[in-house]
Amino acid sequence: MKTLEHTISDGVTERSFILGEVPGVLWTPTTVTAPAPLVLMGHGGGLHKRSPDLVARARRYVARYGFSVAAIDSPGHGERPRSVRDQQWVAKMLQARESGRPMGPIIAEYNGSLAERAIGEWRATIDALQELPEIGPDAPIGYSGMTLASAIGLPLITVEPRISAAVVGGVFVYDVLMAAARMITIPIRFLLPWDDHEIDRQTGLDLFDAFGSTEKSLLATTGGHHELPSYVADEAARFFVRQFGRSAAVTT
Repeated sequence: MKTLEHTISDGVTERSFILGEVPGVLWTPTTVTAPAPLVLMGHGGGLHKRSPDLVARARRYVARYGFSVAAIDSPGHGERPRSVRDQQWVAKMLQARESGRPMGPIIAEYNGSLAERAIGEWRATIDALQELPEIGPDAPIGYSGMTLASAIGLPLITVEPRISAAVVGGVFVYDVLMAAARMITIPIRFLLPWDDHEIDRQTGLDLFDAFGSTEKSLLATTGGHHELPSYVADEAARFFVRQFGRSAAVTT
């Protein structure tokens, strides 16, 4: 992991890094007495590691709750060029949306390919982050993200035992994700945009029901997956505080 840029503001240390060909950002408390819990924050489809909402949530998680937060660009997103096949999938999705045809089968193929490529990248990122003294090998790790982040996160969780809690939701549901949900037993907070015009509500309920976790909760909100109320970020952070049993510093 190579640090590219390092800034400090409002009690948050922000580092841009690159690991192999994968660019990322790490936000950590500027002052902390013990390794902080780490939250891996995924971005949505078509977005990137520095999307405004993601950055705002990451900085709030650090400044208010004392977490460390890491984000990386998914394949073909942010600073990473799309392959020819990725471009074809995106073009088909846009055409289907414009014509009113179902996007689900296209998204299942595209997201499945992105997940296959991203899982190893997230695991390598965890390896590198755990070598940092402010994180270390023993800090609890959570995963957070909707839409594409959930499509990547669910299969990631099935193979990555270091992730001990997750906040996911707002995702197109297909067979691979249902199978992954049945294998997942860690605590889950599931976000369900109740009025989404693209993602069927019942498939979200079916996915929630499929999770093998004995501790899982569902938060339904009005609007679509791009319209989550601002309080949801704090709800998710408090979920992680409960699961980790601590935060490094909580302010009011």
